[in-house]
Amino acid sequence: MTNPNRDVVDRSVDLPIAPAASFASDNAAGVAPEVMEALVAANTPAALAYGSDRWTKTLTTRFRELFDAPVEVLVCWGGTGANVVGLASVLRPQDAVICSDSAHILVDECGAPTRFSGCLLLTEEAPDGKLTPAAIERRVGWRGIEHHPQPAVVSISQCTELGTVYTVDEIAALGTAAHAAGMLLHVDGARIANAVAATGADLPTMIRDTGVDVMTFGATKNGAMYGEAVVYLRPELAATAAFTRKQAGQLPSKARFISAQLLALLEDDRWIHYAAHANEMARLLADRVRRIPAVEIVHEPEANALFVRLPPDLIRPLQRWSFFWDWDEATSMVRWMTSFVTSAEDIERFATGIEVLVAHLAPD
Repeated sequence: MTNPNRDVVDRSVDLPIAPAASFASDNAAGVAPEVMEALVAANTPAALAYGSDRWTKTLTTRFRELFDAPVEVLVCWGGTGANVVGLASVLRPQDAVICSDSAHILVDECGAPTRFSGCLLLTEEAPDGKLTPAAIERRVGWRGIEHHPQPAVVSISQCTELGTVYTVDEIAALGTAAHAAGMLLHVDGARIANAVAATGADLPTMIRDTGVDVMTFGATKNGAMYGEAVVYLRPELAATAAFTRKQAGQLPSKARFISAQLLALLEDDRWIHYAAHANEMARLLADRVRRIPAVEIVHEPEANALFVRLPPDLIRPLQRWSFFWDWDEATSMVRWMTSFVTSAEDIERFATGIEVLVAHLAPD
């Protein structure tokens, strides 16, 4: 089967039809069927607004069961907004956040955490995307000195932007170091489901028992249409968070539609099953493309992201056929992401397309 639109690449290249699923991002995937059903079911004639509905109340109960702790939960419109709410609600104007130099809150949120909290992001070099306690130790000396911003929160991404996954012990070490220095530990859990599936640890072990104080619980990348939740492991930290959420424009009037989606994903551990499938597809993709000499795998996938280096002249034709994002143009490194809808057929088509283009571009 050939691509009827192959002229967008090169009329002389007989490419297969592009894969149905996108390898650009798990954000490109659609909505899980159970989530869509939950949205329809929540479309009742009337329900109280701003989280006073039964779905949102049930969601708080469900999260407390999931964490086996008296957590507080606030639903938000999206990941950036949830990170803003989670951070701004626990920061004072003189405070600062320690994060890696590739953190989503630094690189991909247009400065929103700083704008809404008024606080600096203090970056630490992390070649694998993961902070270590040494990053905290380097900033401890600033605390209590009026000339310096006050490091108050350590923020990590789980999974990281480089596709790596913190182990439970690594998070616990950060939690211990942060608390010893009088700081809080925040987790940007946009892909927390992928991390839980990858490590095999349950959420209480990974988050509650490691000393995480507040986190974003992601859903959009794992089958939801929209919406994330901020979870406060220490309920007292949420004392004024509702006001922060409102000011940040993150209070959904019809909150039931976000809560219903999260409930559908949590039911029967769908959120874990979907993430486990995405992770498995990333491994399958790596196994398939490692047979192509032109593809250099940077590191084995730990969750649902695969980073590879490609010949520079292959990248643009391949993107025109089946789009994905550059990651580091200087080194010709790109990122391929899998999701809950990625299939083995998608992977085979994608790999076949790479092989066809590699053969076409090879010197005579």
